[in-house]
Amino acid sequence: MNKKLVLAFSGGLDTSFCVKYLKEEKGYEVYTAIANTGGFSDEELKTIEERAYKLGAKKHVTLDVTEEYYQKCIRYMVYGNILRNNTYPISVSSERVFQAIATINYAKEIGAGSIAHGSTAAGNDQIRFDLTFQVLAPEIEIITPTRDLLLSRQEEIDYLKKYGVEGDYIKNQYSINQGLWGTSVGGKETLTSNTNLPDEAYPSQLEATGEKLVELGFVKGELKSINGQTYKSGPDIIRALETMASKYAIGRDTHVGDTIIGIKGRVGFEAAAPLITIKAHHLLEKHTLTKWQSYWKEQLANWYGMFLHEAQYHEPVMRNMEKFIEDTQGNVTGKVFVKLKPYHFELQGIESDHDLMNSGFGEYGETATAWTADDIKGFTKIMSNSLKIYNSVNKK
Repeated sequence: MNKKLVLAFSGGLDTSFCVKYLKEEKGYEVYTAIANTGGFSDEELKTIEERAYKLGAKKHVTLDVTEEYYQKCIRYMVYGNILRNNTYPISVSSERVFQAIATINYAKEIGAGSIAHGSTAAGNDQIRFDLTFQVLAPEIEIITPTRDLLLSRQEEIDYLKKYGVEGDYIKNQYSINQGLWGTSVGGKETLTSNTNLPDEAYPSQLEATGEKLVELGFVKGELKSINGQTYKSGPDIIRALETMASKYAIGRDTHVGDTIIGIKGRVGFEAAAPLITIKAHHLLEKHTLTKWQSYWKEQLANWYGMFLHEAQYHEPVMRNMEKFIEDTQGNVTGKVFVKLKPYHFELQGIESDHDLMNSGFGEYGETATAWTADDIKGFTKIMSNSLKIYNSVNKK
């Protein structure tokens, strides 16, 4: 029997328990892997590695997939102006699929017979990991001790202590999951329907006062510069904008939505850079896309966001939608001016060579240069025909 097992490892209590349990009770040779999609610092990754070896891991690896996550996911979320339920930029949840992909690829690379994760039975992540593992490697067994054993936190702590593993297992009042595309915040308030998170629950606190005008430069729908400074990579410019805007405590909200497992869920989040980027991009599109480009892209983007949230990344229609959404971005190039203020931001306007307001055909509500009054009279008369017919035939 192949006893080589790869565990998706975060260093928290659940995955720490999994290492020890799978090694001591089940006899597995445990390989731990953390897939970094941009949410961990070098120091945090080093601490997690040290913890894995202390727990008895045969080998620990850090799989950096930040650039892949940006290129294959974040870009399309910006192109599509994707906000789940018009609120949530699908922050940490969109990372899970790419973490799962990296982990299962590593398991196949080293010839593991099993793969494990520490998700519980109560959330979406178990589906995202399970589904991705099953699609990419149906021959590899999936093992989930935390979900199957239904142990309390205290029972997990007691088990680790039995093997002399000490650690800071005090459950924080708020559960914070930081990622490149936003940070989720859960706590007692998010378990209810009538209370909200207090200010101190959010990782970023208000530091800046006054106002700050920021110029964002987009090239074919992709954010490329801030205040004229161009950045080498997508992750770098996201981090730079987040550092700047988070000082104003921008991007806080609470998402309420349907989970994959069918229950309603509520989670707080802060996502300054994602929300500013999406809203700025959307404003630029309003000036540069036609009515029907905007309409059909919005329909597809809504589906794309839903499928991404529900772990359907490997459904082939996702690639079809990506092609359409990206194809609409050819003229979405220009500058967007954003004013940062404490707790919120304002979109000031845009400059673009593709601005359809600068057509010379007319100024809305002011002047018409490409048609006459008689043209409008005739246009309106023809346009009213179907309405006249219906109301004439179906008199109430």
